[in-house]
Amino acid sequence: MTVTRSPASTAERGAALIERAFLAYIEGFHDYTLAARARFEARDWLGVLEDSARRLDLYVNEVRSAVAAVAALLGDRLHEKATWAAMRRTFERLVAHRVDAHLAETFFNSITRRLFTTVGVDPQIEFVVAAIQPSAEALSEAVTESFPCEGEGDVERTVGLVLDRFAFAVPYEDRARDARLAAREINRACGGMGLHALEVVRSVFFRNKGAYLVGRLHAASGTRPLVLALLNESRGVRVDAVLLTEDEVSIVFSFTRSYFFVDAPNPAALVALLRAIMPRKPVAELYAAIGHNKHAKTELYRDLLRHLEQTDDQFVIAPGARGMVMLVFTMPSYDVVFKIIRDRFEPPKTATRADVMGRYQLVFRHDRAGRLVDAQEFEHLAFDRARFSDALVEELRAKASDTVTVTDTAVVIRHLYTERRLTPLDLYLRDVSDEAALAAVLDYGHALRDLASTNIFPGDLLLKNFGVTRHGRLIFYDYDELCLLDDCNFRTLPPPRDDEDELSSEPWYHVGPNDVFPEEFLTFLGLSGRLRDVLVAAHGDLLTPEFWRRMQEEHRAGHVLDLLPYSPARRLHQ
Repeated sequence: MTVTRSPASTAERGAALIERAFLAYIEGFHDYTLAARARFEARDWLGVLEDSARRLDLYVNEVRSAVAAVAALLGDRLHEKATWAAMRRTFERLVAHRVDAHLAETFFNSITRRLFTTVGVDPQIEFVVAAIQPSAEALSEAVTESFPCEGEGDVERTVGLVLDRFAFAVPYEDRARDARLAAREINRACGGMGLHALEVVRSVFFRNKGAYLVGRLHAASGTRPLVLALLNESRGVRVDAVLLTEDEVSIVFSFTRSYFFVDAPNPAALVALLRAIMPRKPVAELYAAIGHNKHAKTELYRDLLRHLEQTDDQFVIAPGARGMVMLVFTMPSYDVVFKIIRDRFEPPKTATRADVMGRYQLVFRHDRAGRLVDAQEFEHLAFDRARFSDALVEELRAKASDTVTVTDTAVVIRHLYTERRLTPLDLYLRDVSDEAALAAVLDYGHALRDLASTNIFPGDLLLKNFGVTRHGRLIFYDYDELCLLDDCNFRTLPPPRDDEDELSSEPWYHVGPNDVFPEEFLTFLGLSGRLRDVLVAAHGDLLTPEFWRRMQEEHRAGHVLDLLPYSPARRLHQ
């Protein structure tokens, strides 16, 4: 006899399938975190980079697996909203006891959005409001460990206890020396504050070639951030830097860097602690920083909705030179830009829409070196038409009608990327002091070096494609010509054969599709006077093919180069 499943039992089975897929994701995420410690101890830097990319695949693979399992269960009822509404209620009960229930609900949303082309949000089948908020008790008990300190003279002993507590399978190079040097830095910054304790997150943060102990100092006059940056070099683990300001720690956790590996059973509590250390850092960026980039997207969207509810300003065309590939808009009171791929690209751009999306995916999976903006990809967003300026609506209709639908009441966007808003370098140089302009131009050169160190060539080196953060760091954000260094053929510019060649506006030599002539870079930057001279003096080797070929050789040899997320001046061992 055939037994027909009731809708209730079907909903329970479907919710259980999604729960199992979520738990598989969390287990795999945890496994990669544990592997990060072993990679650090073994100095397996290539393995770290490979695991960073593999971990990004975990979420997508488990969502895909859940979709297939639920499709097999529901059959022709796969798109029946009443069934999904029941599954949503059941799933909420299944995960309600978990401290990571908010991550589970984002996972559920990822499945429904893959199956239903929902414009905006559908609260019947999606989770719209955050599941939990960490309590003060959870914050202190689940995330950190405190090391009491009896004032300035006791700091060295206390730092030593911290190092012992977070010891590795590899010994410290000189634990007593590093405790003394770290204590010196802490006393120098906090002397006279009446230091009471060092509070440190229970889990080590791993990324690239570094490990980080993150926490804060408690003193009579208040708290301040604390990060001990560790390196594992040939003679053992050592404390390389002590970072004690919000700005320094914020740069370590920048939206321009790859995600950490950190064991965070209570991610909301960890984010709350990090937010206490870095109060200006958006919650979405902190979730991304600890590896939960999909939930970061959820947090960003919720924050945007809250901002729209609390303000009445409009989306407008972003200031700066108009892009030939992307149409970019922003809201003056919101620190994010929105980027839509144009219907047609202006000459001389030859890339396709698929090319551009592929380059964003490359950046997402690659080590961003602190020089590439992390972008979030959204689909099927709907906004009130009144929140868009008339000029922006006209631009959207004229340049992005394949992606954007505008009615009298709504603007519906089928696909866009979001990025943190930066000040375009060309505008920045026009408005700042000579000293700030010189510093920016010098960091422009350092940005190119850092990108090259991770096998990235920006492609289009124009100043308008680089932005300046509030910390004064130069960041690249225009990805339509970005590629791997390995894909480029760096050539020396052939000398003219005669006067006619020298006066010609066209090349007198063959140029292949991947040929790059570094000697031409300076011609297109538009720098003049002292700014040009400073760039050439400090970074003249970037204008030679030899530099770029040398970097290619480093990557082909499998070398992972050092890229520290703090100033060399902060290193303890000069």
